[in-house]
This record gives sequence, structure tokens and C-alpha cells, in this order.
Amino acid sequence: MKFALLILGSLFSTYASAGVFKCTDTSGKTAYRSNPCAAGINNMKLNVKTGSAVNLDEIKNQQTSQQQEQQALLELQKLEQQQLLQKQAKQKQDAIDESAKSQFLIKNNPKQFSPFAIPTYKPDQLPALVKLHQDRLADIERMRRQSAQKALASGECVRVEAVELNIKSTKGALVFLVDCSTAKRFYITEQELAQ
Repeated sequence: MKFALLILGSLFSTYASAGVFKCTDTSGKTAYRSNPCAAGINNMKLNVKTGSAVNLDEIKNQQTSQQQEQQALLELQKLEQQQLLQKQAKQKQDAIDESAKSQFLIKNNPKQFSPFAIPTYKPDQLPALVKLHQDRLADIERMRRQSAQKALASGECVRVEAVELNIKSTKGALVFLVDCSTAKRFYITEQELAQ
């Protein structure tokens, strides 16, 4: 007899802890079941021990909403990454184009420029100083060429030997050092080139 009560008690406690689901359809009819309700029906899980109820539909909606937010965030991050890569690729191409213009100028004016007067800054192998300003690499390449031309136009420089970004440069004000064959040096600022 005690054994039978023990078995019945354990079965009842297993059934009681299994959970009860309260299903309410669109017409307001309520049914209690031992398994979750079908889709489209208000689905509440009742805890018979504590008497509390959990709306499973709300939990599912919250989880779906969180997943959608996470997906949207991932897509936004992916878009931002693509835009950054496109911007970097454009900056790199612009720098290559400006450098090609400088090399063309040097090649066509050997009396005014030494062959290595304006060496190309390779975007993947930038000197430390240039790397600090790498987001303006195309501007640097263009302004190096303009600095050389400005030094030649002064009449004090017969031939340009080297043009480099100078350590005096800041983010908003680049400075270029032009070495001439006459031993004359020019420090030309971005602002002077803009005039």
C-alpha cells in the first residue's frame, strides 16, 4: 500500500510539474492542455505550483524582435564596413593617380627634376610620417608636385632634387620640404599652395 502511494505520488508530481497551457482562441473559448497551443491561439503557460502564468506569445514576439534588431545591426555594420573599404580604395586610387601625374612631369622635364625628386608613396609601405596623414595621401602627392613647381617658379631653384612631407606637418596644415640642386631649401605650407 505504501509502495502504491509512493508511485502515485511521484506520477502526480511529475504531471503537476509538466506544465499546463491555457489556450484562448479568437472567439474567446479557453481550453487547458498539457502541450503548447496551436499557432494563432493565445498561448499561456501556467505554473500549477506557484499559480503564475507566462504569455508564451509575448516571449516569442520579444525574441523575434530582438533577433530582428540584431540582424539590422549586423547589416548596418556590414554596410559601414563596405563603405569604409570603398572609401579606402578610392583614396588609394586617387593617390596613385596623383603620383602618376608627378612621375609624368618628372619624366618630361629632366632638366628641372632629378629622377627621384618625387618618389611615389606606396599606400602599403608608407613612411611613418606619411602614415600619420594617410587619409590625405592623394592631397600629399598633389601638393608635393605643386611644391616643386612653386620652388622652380621662385627662380632660386634650378633643379628639384627631392620633395618630402616635413615633420612640421599637422592634420590641418601640411608642410613640404623642397631640396634644390643649388642647396636652397624651401618649406612650403599647404596654405601657401592654396593661394
